Amino acid sequence: MKLAPVFALLLLLAAGSTAAQEKSVDFGEYQVHYAAFPSTFLPPEVAAENNLNRSRGIGIVNIAIMTTGDNGALKTVQGQVEGKVLNDVRQPRFLAFRRIREGESVYFIAEYQYSEGELMTFEITARPSGHDQDLPIRFSQTLFND
Repeated sequence: MKLAPVFALLLLLAAGSTAAQEKSVDFGEYQVHYAAFPSTFLPPEVAAENNLNRSRGIGIVNIAIMTTGDNGALKTVQGQVEGKVLNDVRQPRFLAFRRIREGESVYFIAEYQYSEGELMTFEITARPSGHDQDLPIRFSQTLFND
C-alpha cells in the first residue's frame, strides 16, 4: 500500500485545522508554500516512513518551492532550503531541512522543539536549483498539542 505524500496529507489536515494551514508567498515565477504543525498531526505510518519523530513538543515545518508547469498546474522544483526558528524570547535554533522526494515531487521538512502555546517565528530562505535568486519567507505560528 502506498501512503499519501506528506505534503498532500498536510493539505488535507489544513482543511480541518487552523494549526496546519498551508500558506504561500508569491515571487513571480516561483511560489514558496509552507506550513508548520505539531508532529502528532501525522499518522504514525507516515511519520515512520519519512523518519520523522512523532511526539508532543516536536513540530514540523514543511516547505515546497513551486512553479507553474507546462499544463498550467503548480509543480514542485528542486532547490535548497535553510533557515532558523526563534522562540518567543528570540532564541534562534537552526533548522536541519531534509529533502523528501515522492515521485516527481520534492519537499523540504525540518523538525523543531516547541512549548505548547509558544509563539515561534520562522526565517527561511529557499533557492530553486540553477537560480541565484533567494526566496526569503518569514512567518510566525503558535502551536498547541492535539
